[in-house]
Amino acid sequence: MRHRKSNIKLGRTASHRKAMLRNMATSLFEHEQIKTTVAKGKALKPVIDKLVTTAKRGDLTAMRHVSAIIRSRKIVSKLFEMCKDRFATRNCGYTIMVKSGWRLGDAAPMCYLTLVQADEPKAGRTTKTKPSDRSRRVAASQAATQAAAETAAVLSGSQPKAASAATESAPVSAEAAVSEPTSSESVDSDAPGGEADKS
Repeated sequence: MRHRKSNIKLGRTASHRKAMLRNMATSLFEHEQIKTTVAKGKALKPVIDKLVTTAKRGDLTAMRHVSAIIRSRKIVSKLFEMCKDRFATRNCGYTIMVKSGWRLGDAAPMCYLTLVQADEPKAGRTTKTKPSDRSRRVAASQAATQAAAETAAVLSGSQPKAASAATESAPVSAEAAVSEPTSSESVDSDAPGGEADKS
């Protein structure tokens, strides 16, 4: 019984499958995009992830492990240079699979397997930190306490008293302003023309 066997055989022997995945990985690193079937693409993705993760170490041992699978020295050097610039901040997911329809003849589902580009920071966009549960609970309790205090102040009548005091003081000041003579009126009363009007 084939229980807990998750590897994809693809209808090939182990040696044939190993050679095919090695050639596909070499072509992907050389051209950065290949067209293949969906089943082969799913089988190739973990191979690519392991190769890139090993190459990101950048030491001699990592280069020997990668060279055991990728036989071209030119492609190996390109992969190590690519890992320094493009995949430095990425931990996994180095490939993107885009389905492209069905193949003529046998109607096999096809896809494009592409290496991802470098992550470019978006201008004018800042990361927002989500508040923790404790801070949200503290803020909610403070808001509830403040709302209760405002409700109690309104019910006790402190706010209407202040409003009535303000309205009572306003007419008094207005009457005082009317009762006091202005400087222009005092000047007119001292003028000789004012005495003639009185007589």
